[in-house]
Amino acid sequence: MRKKISALFLPFIAILLLFCAQEAPAGEPRPLFETRIEFSVGGRVTSFLPDGRSFDLGLVVKLPEKTRWPSYTASAWGTPGSITASAVNAVHILMGVEDGKGRTMSVIPQETIAPAAGAGAAIVLDAQAGTGFFGAWAPPVGTKIFTETPDKPLSPLSERLPEPGDVMIFRVTEDDMPYMVEIENRPGGRVIAWSGSGVQIIARVIRPLAGVGRFEGTLFQDAGRIRANHSGVIDVSTCERGSIGGFQIIPWDHALNSKEMQGAWQLTQWLIIGPADGVSMMGGTHPLFSGGLVPGVSSNEQLWDVWSTYGRRPLVLARLNGGEWGKLPIARGKVDDALLNVTHLRIYFPFTKEPQS
Repeated sequence: MRKKISALFLPFIAILLLFCAQEAPAGEPRPLFETRIEFSVGGRVTSFLPDGRSFDLGLVVKLPEKTRWPSYTASAWGTPGSITASAVNAVHILMGVEDGKGRTMSVIPQETIAPAAGAGAAIVLDAQAGTGFFGAWAPPVGTKIFTETPDKPLSPLSERLPEPGDVMIFRVTEDDMPYMVEIENRPGGRVIAWSGSGVQIIARVIRPLAGVGRFEGTLFQDAGRIRANHSGVIDVSTCERGSIGGFQIIPWDHALNSKEMQGAWQLTQWLIIGPADGVSMMGGTHPLFSGGLVPGVSSNEQLWDVWSTYGRRPLVLARLNGGEWGKLPIARGKVDDALLNVTHLRIYFPFTKEPQS
């Protein structure tokens, strides 16, 4: 009996030791939580805090039969063995890069529209889109993933699919990020990051935003919230959950080099930004396209305290015709001039602790 009880507590002891070993020096990413997905049908999905508290996120109902190659263009701009997209309707994992194209595996909820996942190339959870692993506990782009097997030590996720019985471990950290980014919605407009260390121009607007489009995943997100973030996009919902409508912010290299994004130069639903120095690549870089933004906590979810519940909920505000800051205009479907009077955008980044005075 004593041996049986001890065995039950071994995973929790291992998690506590793991977080203790991860105590980060100043300036390094801070361990936030760890999510474990048991790679088997019926496997549990559980998030653990550094203090050992656990939160049930559902069960696995289907395993992938394969990976997807070639995946969407921007997937290759991530780091193999890490998250390359985090959204209300899918989380994409970069398994490897072959011939310059990403090979991905996805995690999706049963309730979803996620064409980028690819048929048969996803772990399916009995979860609701926009919640749990796709909401409050969503891992940001760049999150490292490890595999735990019954007979081998913890190792980075490889290019091969895990075996049934393995456990996938997502180590979510909290990086030093700006607390907000402001965008002047005009050609040449500044993209300004505000942080505790000061103010910095991180990009310039190449092509401003004017309209909204039918980005299907917005069906599962509220207005003024992040629908998705990946190595080449910030997707923002402009309508209530249950309707479809939104816009995307993309880096110039995605608009220039990705076949699927060529229409962004003519259509009004995309805000194209370029690097402040005029030459650097922006895809897959902090803070806009890696490490920071997540779909965040939905209206019916709670995290471990009040600061995490309300802070880990990115918000997008707007100024209309240069006026005061307020909520984004509600716009559904495809309307080419729905946001024509938006002169400024502001993205509030997630946080989990009380601001220090």
